[in-house]
Amino acid sequence: MNPDNAPTGKVPIVLVHGLWMTPKSWHTWAEYFRSRGHEVIVPGWPGIDDREVDDIRRNPEALKGIGIAQIVDHYERIIRALPHKPIIMGHSFGGLFTQMLADRDLGVAYVGVTPGQPAGVTTLPLSTLWTGAPILSNPFGRNGAKPISKSHFHFTFGNDLSRDASDRIWAEYAVNSYNRVFFEGVAAAFNERGGASHVDYARADRAPLLIITGERDHVVPPAIGRAIVKKYRSTGSPAIVEYREFPGRTHRIVSQDGWQEVAEYALDWAVAHAGTSASKDAL
Repeated sequence: MNPDNAPTGKVPIVLVHGLWMTPKSWHTWAEYFRSRGHEVIVPGWPGIDDREVDDIRRNPEALKGIGIAQIVDHYERIIRALPHKPIIMGHSFGGLFTQMLADRDLGVAYVGVTPGQPAGVTTLPLSTLWTGAPILSNPFGRNGAKPISKSHFHFTFGNDLSRDASDRIWAEYAVNSYNRVFFEGVAAAFNERGGASHVDYARADRAPLLIITGERDHVVPPAIGRAIVKKYRSTGSPAIVEYREFPGRTHRIVSQDGWQEVAEYALDWAVAHAGTSASKDAL
């Protein structure tokens, strides 16, 4: 997978969506990146794939019991089948998976957009814990696929909106949870070596990584983003890890009003840091 030989001269981009969402959540960024001349691949998590939101709600069986390793392995297979090594960007849990894909050396640059933290990052603000409360409060549902209520969606994704506006977005985008992913993610925060979301923070040959957060995000507040960056930098690794916080942005940062500013920054940063002649041509 050599981006220097990409047919368009521009690095392809893989977008990884987050929990409670489908690839549809990326439609804004995907179309913008395509308008900039990039091939954009937006695969769904296993069990979601290219299914419609209503279909997933009616039959969430395929989501049950799926964990972090299975999802990351799924994306690795897709990426390794590409003819060129891509830029990889992920939102929320997709941002965690992006970091794990970086640990497997699958991209030329990585962007975690309001990303979940890998194993060993113990920063868990109260708002983050509340985000997971409906799932984590029932350990017997570990392998389930719980729907997200409209009220909880308003807290997690729509906290910049009226309840009515948030409910409309819920109806268009929200799907059931992968409960196992949530349980594994929280447990791994306190189990750096053996956690399901383990990465090698000290890896020296990792391609550049950008962490983006939003000031008003309840799910991944800036404190988590800063803690992730601090963890990588504390190892002394020469690999590039940078941080950018956007004021006024919520966890719906990829589609919230003003999303273009964030998308443009993420793309320009990734292209500039990809370190290949192809990426330089794409500027």
